[in-house]
Amino acid sequence: MTTVRQLRFLVALDDTQNFSRAAELCHVTQSTLSTGLKELEDQLGVQVAERTRHSVLMTSVGQDLAERARNILAEVQDLEDRAHREKAAGATAVRMGMIPTVGPYLMPRAMPLLRKAFPDTKLYLREELTDPLVAGLTEGRLDLLLIALPHTLPPQIETEILFSDGYLLATPKGHPLGNRATTGAEDLMDRQLLLLERGHCLQRHALSSFPNVTLEEDPSFAATSLATLVAMVEEDLGITLLPKLAVDAGISKGHSLHLGRLDGTCPRQVALAWRRSAASAGLFRRIGDCLREARAVLERDAATA
Repeated sequence: MTTVRQLRFLVALDDTQNFSRAAELCHVTQSTLSTGLKELEDQLGVQVAERTRHSVLMTSVGQDLAERARNILAEVQDLEDRAHREKAAGATAVRMGMIPTVGPYLMPRAMPLLRKAFPDTKLYLREELTDPLVAGLTEGRLDLLLIALPHTLPPQIETEILFSDGYLLATPKGHPLGNRATTGAEDLMDRQLLLLERGHCLQRHALSSFPNVTLEEDPSFAATSLATLVAMVEEDLGITLLPKLAVDAGISKGHSLHLGRLDGTCPRQVALAWRRSAASAGLFRRIGDCLREARAVLERDAATA
């Protein structure tokens, strides 16, 4: 019978493509890992990896089985988590991943609300780009994600949209577009935008922010954070689009630049995501209610500032 341990061995080998590193990841000896995988191959009647003296190559069926194993291990993790929560008499731990263009601006305002609403829940936060977060969720290393849509997600992930997040045009003081009450797609079509580096979903969202119009990015620069974009615009090195969430949270305070309204943009959707098999969907939805409240407070405070 196939065991959870063998599945962990298989996933580790697929992740590392190396028997030694896979063994270290599973906290076993290399011989133990090799024996476990050989037993798995004998039980299933297929070869999961081609082995040479210096390399490992996963077979096509091995890759497919590893992907299925990830889903199984995630469900096993959910089962164990549920049992641990019951044993702890209501004490809960939630491992939450968040993207860097949402989490740092929303979570500081949300944390007091979450602590008040869920005093027995420990929230562990991790900031990463969307694709690593999704991998962590499907593999069971994370329980809940705070991300932005649209983004292609595996079918085993469920989402709940929290709010829409539009954009403001950030230009240096004195820039021709800074004198306009609103700016449309036609005003940006011949201009290149300073944007985040590839891998940030906001980079893609900003380029597609106007329906049926593809904007251009400045190929000479790619930022790692919104704060860097703000600094570059302030130094008159270009223009950019900033999410309204970040602006309401104060990212432009203390900087000399102009923030203008954009007409006809398609906002990104800030959402929570979790595995459909998770036992804590009800808790996750209530966490979402707190995040919506935090967003409303930010927006109200920004309007009265």
